[in-house]
Amino acid sequence: MSLPLNLNPDEASPPWLNKGDNSWQLTAATLVGLQSVPGLVILYGSIVKKKWAVNSAFMALYAFAAVLVCWVGWGYRMSFGDKFIHFLGVPNVSLDANYLIHQAFLGYLPNATMIYFQFVFAAITLILVAGALLGRMNFLAWMLFVPLWLTFSYTITAYSIWCPQGWLSKKGIIDYSGGYVIHLSSGVAGFTAAYWVGPRTTKDRERFPPNNILLMLAGAGLLWMGWTGFNGGDPYTVSTDASLAVLNTHVCTATSLLTWLMLDIIFFGKPSVIGATQGMITGLVCITPAAGVVQGWAAILMGTMSGSIPWYTMMVLHKNIGFLKQVDDTMAVFHTHAVAGSLGGILTGLFAVPKLNRLFYLVPEWQHYIGLFYGIHTGRTTAGFTQLGIQLLGIVFVVVLNVFTTSVICNVIKFIVPLRLAEDELQTGDDAIHGEEAYALWGDGEKYESKLNSVYEEFPPPSKGGEVQMV
Repeated sequence: MSLPLNLNPDEASPPWLNKGDNSWQLTAATLVGLQSVPGLVILYGSIVKKKWAVNSAFMALYAFAAVLVCWVGWGYRMSFGDKFIHFLGVPNVSLDANYLIHQAFLGYLPNATMIYFQFVFAAITLILVAGALLGRMNFLAWMLFVPLWLTFSYTITAYSIWCPQGWLSKKGIIDYSGGYVIHLSSGVAGFTAAYWVGPRTTKDRERFPPNNILLMLAGAGLLWMGWTGFNGGDPYTVSTDASLAVLNTHVCTATSLLTWLMLDIIFFGKPSVIGATQGMITGLVCITPAAGVVQGWAAILMGTMSGSIPWYTMMVLHKNIGFLKQVDDTMAVFHTHAVAGSLGGILTGLFAVPKLNRLFYLVPEWQHYIGLFYGIHTGRTTAGFTQLGIQLLGIVFVVVLNVFTTSVICNVIKFIVPLRLAEDELQTGDDAIHGEEAYALWGDGEKYESKLNSVYEEFPPPSKGGEVQMV
């Protein structure tokens, strides 16, 4: 039986190309891209104080564009190319058509699709780092930080964990879709950079209400739904494992949101929209390293823990540990990404199912990927402890690498341009920095800010205030 002409191989569709896989991969990449632009652009621009709306949104937009140019210029090959040194691939350009239409190192896809898919992951990582720095970082310093951090931090982590030649990849670390590479990295790097940049003004730290909660929810919704491509695209094929990853993602996220919400009600007496959004994010982050390799019941348990443990570190530990209080992490990315990402990595080492790992990795050595609980159940306890140890080793590696590289980068940049905005710019915000305002008709009056206190006052924005004024 002959195939329809549009399904027959031709010069543009070689025999190795799977059109269904390629279509889904491009779609998944676009969903992840929409998480950043406009998702996080909207979220950042609306969750901050009115005078920082333009600057916060623009930091995200700039990072998205700058990362793409660096990615095709050298970043992709450093992350997934031929081995250069132990932790890194050979820097090279990814723009030649002959290279772009060749089969990628994974899946039945062309390199062009793989480069696009991996770019949106790299971009969102930098945008998440920006969340810790909103409201005081010099935009020129941010323009330098993005390419430097991508080059000397992200590429090393991606190569070590995701590239088949990476040392942690060879050891058998499980990071399904970026719990380590994206979330733990961005949380640690953001917290470290926040330390070097310094805090917001005292006034901003004390009162930092959102300028539009409804827009914030729109951005959060794009972030949540975009995670369908974030985790569903990582098998690089239209498979049953991709479907499982998508369902587990949403189950864990919903559970985490509800857990965080209940804790807010129990301890603070009010259901907080801001808190629910934080719980949503921690659920998305926690399931990311495990999405397609754990059972649905494990996704529920992970959601319960991701909605409670980061809540505790943010609402209790942060307010009682001097060093954490000293560092002004504007969007609390340390808790929502570093803590939740580490938690997800550890729980993956406990709950990873051998059969599901076989469906995901499709390699002869899949037996090495086994969660501790399944190792104990099947009489392979040593293998289970080994897997958990590898997961912990990955956490240590990512933390040490990002503290070191981010510190070096920040200290290099400050010799070129100030890391921090000038005092007059800190007082004025968008108009002084960009000559633009998000709500020009409103003016600069403080009368639009809520006078109520908030349990989230150290993290933007307040959960019991934040009146939204409509033009």
